[in-house]
Amino acid sequence: MASMRRAAAFHLLVSVLLAFACAPRPGHSRPLLPPELPAIDSSSLTPPITLGGDRVDVAAVSELVPARTSPRRSLADFALKLRNIAYRHGGRELSTGFDCSGFVRYVYRQSLGLDMPADSASQFQSGTRVDSRDLRMGDLVFFRTQGRRVSHVGIYLDNGLFIHAPSRGKRVRIDHLDDSYWARRFVGAKRPEALG
Repeated sequence: MASMRRAAAFHLLVSVLLAFACAPRPGHSRPLLPPELPAIDSSSLTPPITLGGDRVDVAAVSELVPARTSPRRSLADFALKLRNIAYRHGGRELSTGFDCSGFVRYVYRQSLGLDMPADSASQFQSGTRVDSRDLRMGDLVFFRTQGRRVSHVGIYLDNGLFIHAPSRGKRVRIDHLDDSYWARRFVGAKRPEALG
């Protein structure tokens, strides 16, 4: 029951953040970073929080927002700030937009100072294999979207959610591993050695 409440609170938090980040901003012709994500200060919340008739205690909410000092949290927070950046094939920089592997490389370099391999297939060859039941924030999730080789990568967040640069005409976004499109194409997950 507690895990269901935590999952519901997490999904509510992600929904609110996505709605805020996706609000239209007139007059902007190139991709911009969404506004700074608000930090949740559990001491300012009045327990209990009511969510759809269920009661969620403050401790459960604060478990969903780990200390900002961990490398995994820093990486995930930085990745979330890049939502809505336009996809661009071969894109590796904020100013141009990203493809999937360029997004991963940029996030790891900017948040942790790590250089990652250049493409998703090479990224799949590095790091330690992780069972899907043992995924942790910052692990990489891989897919076959074109033929039999690994051709897509994203960064795992939590509760089955991952962030990635999907494809031409789309923007960096959050999806769920259980969505039928991604579940059918899932190849595996790797944990970069720096997060091991």
